[in-house]
Amino acid sequence: MPRLATLRNMVATWSWRSRFRWDLAQKSRDEPHLIDDIGLTRRQVEAEIAKHFWQA
Repeated sequence: MPRLATLRNMVATWSWRSRFRWDLAQKSRDEPHLIDDIGLTRRQVEAEIAKHFWQA
């Protein structure tokens, strides 16, 4: 059984991924030129956004 600290780390990581993907989706929609600036393609952004919070 995972230790409490491990469980907290997992939840924190999932939360971070969820927030990152939400932010990426917003930037992709509102400011698509910024996606080019960070070196990602539209396909890469869509693939990242489509992932679930537990997927790396």
